[in-house]
Amino acid sequence: MPEEVGFVTMAGAKATHPAPEIGVGLFGYAFMGKAHTNAYKKLPYMIYPPPAVPKLVAIAGRNEENVREAAKRYGYAGYYTDWRQMLADPRVQLFDNAGPNDQHAGPSIAAAEAGKHIICEKPLARSRAEARAMLDAVQKAGVKHMVGFNYRFVPAIRQAYELIQSGKLGRIFHFRAVYLQEWITDPQFPWIWRLDKQRAGSGALGDLGAHIIDLGRFLVGEPKSVMAMTRTFIAERPRGDGQGTAKVEVDDAFEAIVDFENGAIGTLEASRFAPGRKNYEMLEINAEHGSLHFNLERFNELDVFWKDAAPRETGGFTNVLVTESYHPFGEHWWPQGHIIGWEHTFVHEIAHLLDAIVQDKDVAPYGATFEDGYRTAVICDAILESAASGRRVDIAY
Repeated sequence: MPEEVGFVTMAGAKATHPAPEIGVGLFGYAFMGKAHTNAYKKLPYMIYPPPAVPKLVAIAGRNEENVREAAKRYGYAGYYTDWRQMLADPRVQLFDNAGPNDQHAGPSIAAAEAGKHIICEKPLARSRAEARAMLDAVQKAGVKHMVGFNYRFVPAIRQAYELIQSGKLGRIFHFRAVYLQEWITDPQFPWIWRLDKQRAGSGALGDLGAHIIDLGRFLVGEPKSVMAMTRTFIAERPRGDGQGTAKVEVDDAFEAIVDFENGAIGTLEASRFAPGRKNYEMLEINAEHGSLHFNLERFNELDVFWKDAAPRETGGFTNVLVTESYHPFGEHWWPQGHIIGWEHTFVHEIAHLLDAIVQDKDVAPYGATFEDGYRTAVICDAILESAASGRRVDIAY
């Protein structure tokens, strides 16, 4: 076949400053494993030039048939049925812990001791004590560490953060946030690990509430006390194997009042019993000079109200489409008005971590570290303590 006229091959071409490779070992291959892998594969050509190129070395899981299929599907070079063996693999430099909550502490502590950098899904741990042990391990090892609070990397949330940090909003008065889903409202929905206190630690609190607790700390500041209620609406559920029922040991919903150190007050609510709400995370901040409002199901939008500059005709909020090239992360994606979605938060998050690894930068303040994960665990425990005692509980780190 004759050569194509004008065709130039890229074989052997070298980048002027080639990005280093970072070997990734992923533990867990379900929902979060899929989301993280999607980010690793998109990152090198969307965040360009990339801080590093993720190399998908291995994936680990207990069920050999399933983990083998996941390695094939996602494009990992190989697989392990024991995460300990994966951590012994010298090609793995970054340990990605996307396992269930009861598998966060042990593997992550072992990864730190093996000198691996770590990203661990949220909640970091089932309790403050477990989170403290994880924090101590990464600090002792000197590795980079991040908790998967990916909503810090939503462009609209980052825009809100920058507005607050600029001082333009002035003194913050209120923070209110809810995170609502509907997926277990059916009494016949089967008992799963997320309803087991031993495995999950808590219910809607850790699953959903951890996100809005972290965003409250990220955007407003540290809380100094909480007063809370929790509720379990369905006490028993059918076992998936058809062998009777099992007790639900965690909260189906919680409500909390928060007193922040800077004088702001806030409310937090999370429920998995909100029919019609698919993934409804809403937050609002009211401050001296204006207000901000965000709804995760309208991912690319931030509602902004400036007290002294509101349109005279409406006097209300202005809806900002956060997709311009000068908005957070906008330079990496599409022209203005061409929206991005939930999956892209993981691209931003992992790119941030890889940059911290390669450039030896701090993961904080933009990324959530194990310190942030620990503080969220302390607040979660305080909410459970308040709900059990009926009293206000002070936050003490």
